[in-house]
Amino acid sequence: MTSTANKKVKYVRSLHRRRVRHRERNFVVEGLRLVEEALKAGVVPTLVFFTPDLGSGRRGRELLAVIEDLPGECFVVTDKVMRALSDTVSPQGILAVVPFLGLPFPENPWLVLVVDRVRDPGNLGTILRSAEAAGANQVILTPATVDVYSPKVVRGAMGAHFYLPIATRASWSEMAEALEGRQILLAEAEGEKVYYEVDWTKPSALIVGSEAEGAGQEAGRLATERIVIPMQGRAKSLNVAVAASVILFEAARQRGIQQDQ
Repeated sequence: MTSTANKKVKYVRSLHRRRVRHRERNFVVEGLRLVEEALKAGVVPTLVFFTPDLGSGRRGRELLAVIEDLPGECFVVTDKVMRALSDTVSPQGILAVVPFLGLPFPENPWLVLVVDRVRDPGNLGTILRSAEAAGANQVILTPATVDVYSPKVVRGAMGAHFYLPIATRASWSEMAEALEGRQILLAEAEGEKVYYEVDWTKPSALIVGSEAEGAGQEAGRLATERIVIPMQGRAKSLNVAVAASVILFEAARQRGIQQDQ
């Protein structure tokens, strides 16, 4: 494929817009690692585009051998076309269109993460990556949070989308019902309890909000307790992705100790 005016190219470019992604129920994954992770998770791309150079390395050849056996369409494209398809400055030579996943939600999750008003896609991507790595069972995103299928979120999450059940645009009333019966901890700079003093072995929900604004009033009303990460230096707060990661891995640490006993 040599023309950027091709209908398939235009379709992929349209998926960089949130409205189109949600109408089509498709999103873009880009780069060797993300496409590999999608395939490992059993996700079947509907479209794959790659440049000839991809086949020059062993890893690329192995990936292409897997893709060739899949039912989706596969196209060899020029570097110019790949640049048109890509959302990055330096494309990695392969890009795929995959469907929204709709992973099943666990019935009795140990740890649910709620993300409210986080609008930076890089932060949300990092939060999702940490949540999956720490063993969170489910993530809920409020309508005020950036789109989970934004290309920058997908890149930052490094494959978490393929393994982590994610609910989007959930209302606070729906969350209250879903989280009933568990402790609901709101992380904020002026919290009352230090995060490591919480018993994270209990069924829990952690709410994090944007660094600039924090979580909304609805989060405060839903929370059963407010927690804080104490600062030793002059900084008054941490980046929301860093803060979420610190708390998530404390929860994972406590749960690991409990399981070892």
